[in-house]
Amino acid sequence: MDGSVGLEVRSKGDGSKVQESLRATTCVSPPFLRGSVSERLFSRGAHAQGDVLLVESPLASVQFAWNRACRYAACDLCLRPLETAEENVRRLAAKPGLRLPWPQCCSTRPQEHVSCPACQVLYCSDACRARAWALHHRVLCTAGRDPPQPLERLTEAWKELHHPPETTSVLLAVRLLARMAQAEDGAALTTALGRLTPGLGPRERQDTLARLLGPEWRDRLALLRRLILDVFRGHPRVGQWTAPEDFELLVALLVKRGQSIGTSALSVWARNVDELKLPPSERAALDSAVEEIYDDIERESGVFLNNEGCGLYPLQSLCAHSCCPNAEARFLHNDHTLSLVALRDIRPGEEVTVSYIDECSLSRSRHSRIKMLRESHLFTCTCPRCEEEATQQPDVTSDEEMEDSSDAEEACS
Repeated sequence: MDGSVGLEVRSKGDGSKVQESLRATTCVSPPFLRGSVSERLFSRGAHAQGDVLLVESPLASVQFAWNRACRYAACDLCLRPLETAEENVRRLAAKPGLRLPWPQCCSTRPQEHVSCPACQVLYCSDACRARAWALHHRVLCTAGRDPPQPLERLTEAWKELHHPPETTSVLLAVRLLARMAQAEDGAALTTALGRLTPGLGPRERQDTLARLLGPEWRDRLALLRRLILDVFRGHPRVGQWTAPEDFELLVALLVKRGQSIGTSALSVWARNVDELKLPPSERAALDSAVEEIYDDIERESGVFLNNEGCGLYPLQSLCAHSCCPNAEARFLHNDHTLSLVALRDIRPGEEVTVSYIDECSLSRSRHSRIKMLRESHLFTCTCPRCEEEATQQPDVTSDEEMEDSSDAEEACS
């Protein structure tokens, strides 16, 4: 069940006034396109390292298009793996005859998997199938439509514009629009999106879309919009979201506020076997086997191990960036349910922060981090770590700036 453990939302710049206590993901906010005050998450009480601060289901989530095309099998609603750990390893390591020890440590339950009876889209359970139908699939089910399918055309166009490593998906916009088309009252969805619009003025939107789609972003966005209109032809409720300016804001919002999702049958199996109580000799043999499995996968598939996708989480997306974050998003349930976990002890009244860049990038110099955040997120970081390092580190020369890309390679190797 969604909820928070002692968090509250405050307006940016108002450290004392509590706007709202969080107990669920439904909350009051300005209408879509009219958000004007940035909101942040703060801790109401003390939290210890490892505490789960927030559990949140997304407004919408979707598997990345290329990830799905490359046979990463996931539930069409929650992204829970549909492969067993053994099937997962066989595919990723290209070893069709491999037998995985301790199969009972795999959490995948193939006997519970179901499909849409009309279009055959796969789900991990009947509960996910029913929920998908209630949320968006009634509109998006492709059964009975004349080819070529509008949704398939949109997917192929997106794949041409956005290659791996994937960071977002226009199909997330499709899921949100489908929810709007099916909703009896779209006010709650409009409200939830409205609180995420501050900081997305015309210049920020254009810069964000240019980074995503390249110099020809206007033409490419117009193409995506036309294809989405084909998907929703005959559904008037999406009209307010698909006008050119509103669609520009919607896509930019998903790029800026969207959260990457990763699930893996293998990782759950590996965690479970690691917790087995075994004699030392048996433990050593098992650890060696697991290490060999990951080596084989790395040689064959590289770093692409997970089912990958993205989702929109209204509360988690309020977290500000810090280069010394006190929390991070994790997917402890091996589906799209997000858990915000404390990385260290958090004091009452302390702002909850996450890192917008990966762990490798966090290990780099202040200059490199600031440059990266300016390019990818359009702001200059003034977190405590950056402020402290500003007084300790000398200005960076142009020669050092030119070496950024090679430095990043070395830091991540």
